[in-house]
This record gives sequence, structure tokens and C-alpha cells, in this order.
Amino acid sequence: MTDHDSTRRTVMTALAVLPIGIGGTTQAATRGGDDCRIGSMTLVAYFSRSGNTRVVAGLIHRARRTDLFEVLPAKAYPEDYLETVEQARKERDSGYEPALASRVDNIASYDTVFLGFPIWGETPPPVIRSFLSAHDLSGKVLIPFVTHGGYGLGNTKSVLASHAPKARRLDGFLMEADPERRTMERVTDKARKLRRALFQTGHCRKSQRTFQQPSLPANRTRSCNKSH
Repeated sequence: MTDHDSTRRTVMTALAVLPIGIGGTTQAATRGGDDCRIGSMTLVAYFSRSGNTRVVAGLIHRARRTDLFEVLPAKAYPEDYLETVEQARKERDSGYEPALASRVDNIASYDTVFLGFPIWGETPPPVIRSFLSAHDLSGKVLIPFVTHGGYGLGNTKSVLASHAPKARRLDGFLMEADPERRTMERVTDKARKLRRALFQTGHCRKSQRTFQQPSLPANRTRSCNKSH
């Protein structure tokens, strides 16, 4: 079974236990950009950096025939993962809520909102706080779907309670996904092992001799592993 099949099964199981009536639709679709509006009374809004949460959002959108909205900051987070982690930490610690690239124009027309996001530093990303602050969810059913790399929900419940106090908050569902940090560490580790293997087999020395300047005296010959 592929990772996508496993994700789909988890999402379908979670949706099956939600109250009947959540996720109804009405008329024909209109699509623009990364968002999709089909006249549904249910909205799936999500923020995704690595794509894990986007996959889950798409599954809910198709299964429940909902409208779809991607939450984006006005200024994108850095491409570099570690830079993003540092920026998010500063925003979290200062309580900063970044400006949104766009807002849901017709939020009042929805009675149910699925809200998806990853966990960053044991809390929802700052841009999710921005989304909640910018939209009045009073009286609406709010269902979080959260992806994480081992931290669980973190303080998700308290963030939703403080930023959407008048929404009818359901528990939603939680999914563990391979985080970028773990992927980056795996790639780095494999690169180190490959370099070590090449060195041990002599390929690293051969490569260096091929591209070196004219030979140095014997007592000044450089070792290939000196760059570590």
C-alpha cells in the first residue's frame, strides 16, 4: 500500500464519523487560481509548505465536494527550511500575525469550515492565526485537520479557542507525516555515507588527482578528507 493510499484511508475514515449533514453542496463550479468554488456550504481552507497538508485538503475537497481555499501569507516564507523555522519561531514568540495574500470574500455563506495546517514548533503556523483573526467564524462548525512530524496537536486547541471562540469546534483529525527536517537529515546522512564510501574505495582520491593543479611536493600532498 502506498503512502497516498494510507493517507486516503485515514481521511475517509475520519470523514465517515463526522455528523451527517456536514459538507453539503449546491450548484456548479467556478475555479480560479489554486482555489475552487462550487457553491458549497462547506469550505476547506488550508496552509501547506511541504505539500502534506495540501494532499489531505484535496482529499476532503473531492470527497465532500467542498469549496477550497489556500491560505497564503502576503510575503512567502523562505524557500530554505531552516530559515523558515527561524522566522516562524520569531513570529510565534512575538505573537506576530503575518498579513494574508487574500481573504475568503464570502465567509458568511459557509456553515462548516475544515481548517488544515502543519504543526510548527508545537503550534499552528502564525499564518493560521492570521486567517482566524481575519475571518468571523461565529456559529460555524470548525474542524481542524492537522499534519505533524511527531509533535501531535501541540497547542492547537488553545489557539483555536482563543482565535475562534464563538465557533463550534470539533476535534477533527491528526495525521503524522514525514517532516522536512527529517527528510533533510536523511538526505544529509546519505550524502555523508556516500562520500565516506567513495573515499574508502579510492574514488575520492582519484577524482581529486584528476582535477588537481600540478603535483605538490610529497610532504605537502593534501588529503581528500581534510575538507570535512
